Order: sequence, then C-alpha cells, then structure tokens
Amino acid sequence: MLRVITRGDLLLIVVCMCCLQCSNPPDNQQTTKATTISANTEPMIENLEPTYSELLNIDFILGQYNPAKHKSLSIIPAQYTDKSGIYLHKEALEQFIHMYEAAKAKDINLVIRSATRNFNYQKSIWEAKWSGNRILSSGINAAKDIKEPVVRAKEIMKYSAMPGASRHHWGTDIDLNAFDNAYFESGKGKQEYDWLVSNANTYGFYQVYTPKGEDRPSGYEEEKWHWTYKPVSKHLTAFAQEKLTDSTFHNFSGSELAPQLQVVSNYVLGIHPTCH
Repeated sequence: MLRVITRGDLLLIVVCMCCLQCSNPPDNQQTTKATTISANTEPMIENLEPTYSELLNIDFILGQYNPAKHKSLSIIPAQYTDKSGIYLHKEALEQFIHMYEAAKAKDINLVIRSATRNFNYQKSIWEAKWSGNRILSSGINAAKDIKEPVVRAKEIMKYSAMPGASRHHWGTDIDLNAFDNAYFESGKGKQEYDWLVSNANTYGFYQVYTPKGEDRPSGYEEEKWHWTYKPVSKHLTAFAQEKLTDSTFHNFSGSELAPQLQVVSNYVLGIHPTCH
C-alpha cells in the first residue's frame, strides 16, 4: 500500500536537508579554514649556539690532523695573507674578511702572517729552536747558550708553544702584520694596533697575550700580533681546561718537562681573562 506524501512531509524533508548542510560545510570551506589557521601559527624555532663537536676532541686540540682535509677549516685567500697554503676556521675566516674590509675603509691593511699550525708544523719550530738550528728572537742560541733543559724550555716558551700546546692548532688564532711588539708601538704599526684594539672585538677577535700582570700572571710574553676568534676558541679553551693534562704532551724534545713547567695551567690557559 503506497503512502501519500503530504505537504507537511515535504516541509519536514526540506528542513532536515538544510540542517545537514549547516552541520557539514563543503570540503572547500573546510580546507580554507584549516589553511588560515596554519598560516597564522608561528613556528617554534630554537636559537641554539653551535656545538663545534667536530673540534672538541683531544686529537684536534693537540693538532693531530691535516688542515687541508679538515672540514671545519678553509684555505685563506691570497689577498688576506702573505703566506700560501694556510688555513683558518671557516667562521673565523668569514669574520676576518668583514674586519679586513672595515679596516681597509680606514686605510688600515691587515695581513695574516700565520694561522692554523698542526702538531708537525709546531714541532718543526720547536725542534729547530731546541737544537739551536733557529736562533731565538732574543738572539740566543738555546742549545749552545742554555744547557739546563728547564731553563732552555722556558726561554723558548717566551714566544713559542710546545707542540700540542699551541692555540694555533685550533684554527681560530691568527698572527697579524708583524712578529715584533716594537713594530706596533709607533708609526703605521701603532695605527694598525690602535684600530684593532678599538674594533677587533666587534668581529669576535681578541688579543690573547696581553702584558703580564694581575689579570695574566703567567704564560707567554705579550704578543700584540696574536688574536683569537673567541666565538669558537672559547669552546676549545673550555675543553682544553677540562681534558688536557701535562702528561698529554709527547714525541718532541723536552716533552718530559711539561709537568714540571705546568704547561696547561701556565701556558695553554695563561691567556687574558676576556678570551675565556
């Protein structure tokens, strides 16, 4: 038996269909709404300082690597140095270039005379001075003029580090313009040094070996030419302070003297406090 649909039934059907449409909007409206919410949501970004994990190991600290093959180092372009084939940490090099350009704008020319030196490079310097084949900056032949080993080592270490104990192993330190404090005390050299003192910190570079005094009672003599890129080297300094011991140093003449000389505390860490 067929039931006759009345006008009231039709009205009820229409009302139900409208309710269904309101509770389930079209797909394109749902997509538009979701997209709007996503666009207004700020992403969560963490500003984390780099860990430099590829540098924080004993072999790197001691310079036991080939600079040409280390991924953190980059060769220094010829226009910034008077020596070919030397390397610097990539971040340090980038900031040095910025500093170089700022100095150039003030008629100050910065030249990298030395940068990364691995263990073997430092050993060649040390052995030449220890054996007397290379005269010290003081004019002394260490082998002929100083027979007592501890005294000889201390004389060499006025300006040269034992192999394994040099900050030049780290790829963060550079020697600029001249290896002579007197050069920076007058004329053009003084202008260069004064500019560095006033501006180098802006680019992350700090003088490591300031005059000895209350702030720096031990370590190498003053070196106006030696500057470190602190944003990276501070991590290496902290690592060296934690991991290096005086018994770490081996395989060069006089290495057995390191504990007696307290090389880590007096020399590796004998830097100006601002460089920590």
